[in-house]
Amino acid sequence: MELHNLKPAKGSTKKDKRIARGQGSGHGGTATRGHNGAKSRSGYKTKRGFEGGQMPLQRRLPKRGFTNVNRIDYIAVNIERLQALSEKHNVTTFDLETFTKLGVTKSRDLVKVLSSGEITANLNITAHAFSASAKSAIEAQGGTATVYVKPVAV
Repeated sequence: MELHNLKPAKGSTKKDKRIARGQGSGHGGTATRGHNGAKSRSGYKTKRGFEGGQMPLQRRLPKRGFTNVNRIDYIAVNIERLQALSEKHNVTTFDLETFTKLGVTKSRDLVKVLSSGEITANLNITAHAFSASAKSAIEAQGGTATVYVKPVAV
């Protein structure tokens, strides 16, 4: 066996269908595109959502609600979770960096502390927002609840 004797296995290769190369090819004339109409033309493309002239779904359904551009999305952290993290990692001061290190939030998230659960440790917490009941629960245990204020660039 030498290089000039090598052939692909029988049936593993096929010749390409030669479209629009005359009547002898069997695919001449309309070039397998049928007769007339937009679909037979080159460059044909339907509009997204086009349903053949029927009213498209996105126009049949009513519009609902609105997007509030002033909405502020906070990541909610309950004081019971802070209590558990404090016991597990032996931490008493929680700030935005600590939340990120412990995997509670991502670096750009805004954090709001909520009052679900009980707190027994004396914790110093810095977050973007606190619920009134969470703030009073933290301060009742002798901790501090400080609202983070972003430093202003000069």
